[in-house]
Amino acid sequence: MFPFTNYVDALSRQSNKLVSDVEKAINGEYSAIDCYARLANLATNKEERERILEIREDEIKHYRHFVQIYTQLTGRQPQPKITEGCPSTYLKGLEFALKDEQMTVDFYMEIADYAGDQYVRNVFRRAAADEQNHAVWFLYFFTKNK
Repeated sequence: MFPFTNYVDALSRQSNKLVSDVEKAINGEYSAIDCYARLANLATNKEERERILEIREDEIKHYRHFVQIYTQLTGRQPQPKITEGCPSTYLKGLEFALKDEQMTVDFYMEIADYAGDQYVRNVFRRAAADEQNHAVWFLYFFTKNK
């Protein structure tokens, strides 16, 4: 005999996970936006400062997309908070940023893989690609400044 599967409960669990993960992504982007402004001020030259500010603009774009998704899922605005500290030296900040970006790629790809909505999948896949690009830039700056 086959057990009865309650699909409404299964969909609800997936929806709750998505809301929780989008909220976590919002907080991560919010933290990155703050950190990268500080990191740009610590940059050793104009080229690096400008690139870090461009990366920060990508993070702002991700943040806005994620807020839109969260609002559509919940009917309310998120209450973002800084969830990660930002190192106070440039080299430690670069290392922190590149590790964080790499972990974020995996997290965003996981969301893209299970999200049922095509728009949500596309937003998180694009954000994951951006995060991978950011990690490469931070690795380049870290290696160059070490």
